[in-house]
Amino acid sequence: MSQTASDSTLSTYTASDGDNLAVQDWPLPDGVALRGVVVLVHGLGEHAWRYDHVARRLNDWGFAVRGYDQYGHGESGGVRGALPTRTRLVDDLADLIDSTRLRMEGDTPLIVLGHSMGGLVAGTLVAMRERLVDGLVLSSPALQAWLSPVQKMLLKVVPRVAPNFTVGNGLNPDFLSHDPAVVAAYKADPRVHDRISGRLGAFVAGGGQAVIDRAPHWKVPTLLMFAGADQLVNPAGSRAFAAAAPKDLVTVRCFDEHFHEIFNELDAEEVFEMLRGWLDEKFPAA
Repeated sequence: MSQTASDSTLSTYTASDGDNLAVQDWPLPDGVALRGVVVLVHGLGEHAWRYDHVARRLNDWGFAVRGYDQYGHGESGGVRGALPTRTRLVDDLADLIDSTRLRMEGDTPLIVLGHSMGGLVAGTLVAMRERLVDGLVLSSPALQAWLSPVQKMLLKVVPRVAPNFTVGNGLNPDFLSHDPAVVAAYKADPRVHDRISGRLGAFVAGGGQAVIDRAPHWKVPTLLMFAGADQLVNPAGSRAFAAAAPKDLVTVRCFDEHFHEIFNELDAEEVFEMLRGWLDEKFPAA
């Protein structure tokens, strides 16, 4: 644990439709200069507290951090794995960014860090220019899914006839990380679930193409880091985005041997070093 980071706080944020979202804040200790604010967006089936170690690293580097449990996840409201509307997760991130900016000084940078499905949500928000952000970090973003022919067929039918019917998401936790302790903790975590609805499945499986299509017109400084040995998200989506995006705005790093959760790998230190180097370049300390 960091020796300088302050304790995190859990609060409730009411979304535009009245559902409550659980929000976790990792503020800087008094007297530490603020370089920026990072909004963390977690992946499918998990929750923001799994990023405590990431948030405390960011605290050490001078960044306050705000994470939240997405709709239907963790301690937030909503049916586990369901999605009321296709844009709900992006709308919630936009609302939280607005709320966060109200608490910030006007010239303080706001960076969004999204992992997996959270990377898809964050990337969609930036691609569609729903909100202005100063920087974007994508960690193994779900820009392309591994789908069998049967799954592709089901995703054409189920979202139309039963959009909120949930099933197991089919993800194998053993491929999260090469660290057995990470996998064991995930399996034992009562706030983790494996549910996914037809509508959410369609968003995760098909939403990435719109982000890739917008890549040539990208306007936001972005760090894309992804796992070359990813068995849960197809890294071909990240490669397609990287190939199309402006090289002067999008920094790309593939960790060839890593599994999906690059911040939780046995050799995650090189991931943190990449993140810190990019932040130092784009948002240097005063």
